[in-house]
Amino acid sequence: MSKLTIVAHIKAKSDKIDLVKAELLKLIDITRAENGCLQYDLHQDNENPAHFLFYENWESRQLWQTHMSNQHLKDCMGAIQGAVEEFTLNEMTHIA
Repeated sequence: MSKLTIVAHIKAKSDKIDLVKAELLKLIDITRAENGCLQYDLHQDNENPAHFLFYENWESRQLWQTHMSNQHLKDCMGAIQGAVEEFTLNEMTHIA
């Protein structure tokens, strides 16, 4: 199977930007060390600081799903519960 690209958009509530950013930053090092993680980059919109984007590449969907069930991700989701206005996630396949 070809590698899997994940694009995740997280939009924090305006009064929770710092909290969401701090929790998302905690994911970086531990996730980059996970089996199958090829790229795990966090971005913040220059015009709208409440908008965060993860751009991820994984060796396979199965390894990404393992990541999604890890405790550090569950902890993050719990910490930002109620602080996020919108969350979208797209599973993408590189075609060219």
